[in-house]
Amino acid sequence: MSNPTPTLHTTTANDPVTGAARQVGFFTDTSVCIGCKACEVACKQWNQLPDDGFSLTAKSFDNTIELGATTWRHVGFIERDEPVSGQETNLGDPFSWLFIADSCKHCEDAGCLDNCPTGALVRTEYDTVYVQSDICNGCGTCVVACPFGVIDRHPTDGRAWKCTMCYDRLRGDETPACAQACPTEAIAFGELDELRRRADVRLAELHDRGVSEAQLYGADDDDLPGTRGLHAFYLLLDSPDVYSLPINPVAPQNTVDESWKSMAGALGAMAVGVAVAMLSGGRTR
Repeated sequence: MSNPTPTLHTTTANDPVTGAARQVGFFTDTSVCIGCKACEVACKQWNQLPDDGFSLTAKSFDNTIELGATTWRHVGFIERDEPVSGQETNLGDPFSWLFIADSCKHCEDAGCLDNCPTGALVRTEYDTVYVQSDICNGCGTCVVACPFGVIDRHPTDGRAWKCTMCYDRLRGDETPACAQACPTEAIAFGELDELRRRADVRLAELHDRGVSEAQLYGADDDDLPGTRGLHAFYLLLDSPDVYSLPINPVAPQNTVDESWKSMAGALGAMAVGVAVAMLSGGRTR
């Protein structure tokens, strides 16, 4: 893996007006994504990521298939035997393509960050999740802790890699490369609060047009309590699982309380069983 890692800074990127710490992110509107993959190309070019090979997968027109150590932005192609509400294909049979420009979600409760044993993963001054490749020891804990299957170890150096939200560009007050390159503005970058307002307006617009299946994914903390919301959220035109997104993702650290409760219940049941056995044994003597 030869791409350079931007130097991580520790200064707070405060809003110049309010003085509050900035929270930036992506709002990806899949209803206007055309599957052009300009975002994929821009991501690879800016971050100097190698190609993923040129052999056809025969699974789809999408040849990169999934996110990985060298693919930090991926456009998924989904072919359905039903149209989007209010659309006609003139092809005889019901049909529609869905596209999603997917990336790291930069979760509020990030499983990768909270389970990293070396401190290689940190939260930046922009509230994004960042991998310090010079500290990563390749243990893979972050890989199994990500409920979205985003972060990945590179097969040659073993270290973990994922989207940085173009941290180096953020430091220069520039838009991340993927959002800058998107010709339809399907990938919107900005302050999270503003993106959420924009998403609400777009969702209401689609519902007014009769696209009843349109829904937001990860826009608010209450949407996905297992990760407490996403800093890269989506407007979808079908159920999340159709887009290969988990319906109820949960960061491992948020299952600790349930694990302790289950353990306490099991120990309690065991104690009761032992007590009953001892009493039963006493009666037989």
